[in-house]
Amino acid sequence: MTKRPIIIDTDPGIDDAVALAIALYSEELDVRLITTVAGNVGLDKVTTNALRLLKFFNKNIPVALGAERPLIKEPIDASDIHGSTGMDGFDFEEPTEDLVLKENAVNAMYRVIMESEVPITIVPIGPLTNIALLLKLYPEVKANIAEIVLMGGSTARGNAGVMAEFNIFADPEAAKIVFQSNLPIVMVGLDVGLKALVYPEDSEQLKDMNQTGRMIYQLFQKYRGGSMKTGLKMYDSCAIAYLLKPEMFQVTDTFVDVELNGSMTTGCTVVDFKGYLGKSSNAKVCVDIDPQMFKQWFMESLKKCN
Repeated sequence: MTKRPIIIDTDPGIDDAVALAIALYSEELDVRLITTVAGNVGLDKVTTNALRLLKFFNKNIPVALGAERPLIKEPIDASDIHGSTGMDGFDFEEPTEDLVLKENAVNAMYRVIMESEVPITIVPIGPLTNIALLLKLYPEVKANIAEIVLMGGSTARGNAGVMAEFNIFADPEAAKIVFQSNLPIVMVGLDVGLKALVYPEDSEQLKDMNQTGRMIYQLFQKYRGGSMKTGLKMYDSCAIAYLLKPEMFQVTDTFVDVELNGSMTTGCTVVDFKGYLGKSSNAKVCVDIDPQMFKQWFMESLKKCN
């Protein structure tokens, strides 16, 4: 079986850690590069977290450091959700920096994309700063990008602002650049993440599943993306789920733009289902998910980990 080559751009993050576990152990995905971006916590912490995870999984994937702040606005973080380190709850071994490239994330992505014999899929599960810089600095990469499958945005309300989802709100200018890139884009947003839930009985299964399951179970004790009682939201795993099992999603082709100037709506993804703006579709937007299919896929995927 030919594996699908991907680059994961991430800001680990507890739900990022789960998404990375599934992607790295998937028999269908070839993770060529991991790039880090400030988001859930600062760049140094998210990079350390990526390296901790790779050591824990015993995977040798190159890591490149990306943007330490948004293009224009002041940085925000989500340490209230993920803890001060970004991955509070588990005592990881300290990693070495052997996997860290001397290239920055943008140059590393450019090289990996241009050297690939088949088009690369980019999977951003954090703010889109690195991706925007790549597309602006090296527009020629578009010819060898299969698609961008991103976790971010919302068709309705937000979780970082009234109308804004965190990853888009963190760097709305970058998000606007990405959505205006004329590349095939899949937006796996808040709408499906709110339904992709892991309940207490699922967490209990994880605890005794394998080494990865025990690690994730302990992280979940500190995760505030939902609650252990009402269900923990697996936003980032939804992007990996779309790559591997797209049939669990309901998807609509439509036009998406990002609000930059609204005094109360900056970072809002304006999803024009009715065609009011008269623009051609520029994204596939995931509008619903089969929660049971997701949960079954999620648990089966983690069983494949060590």
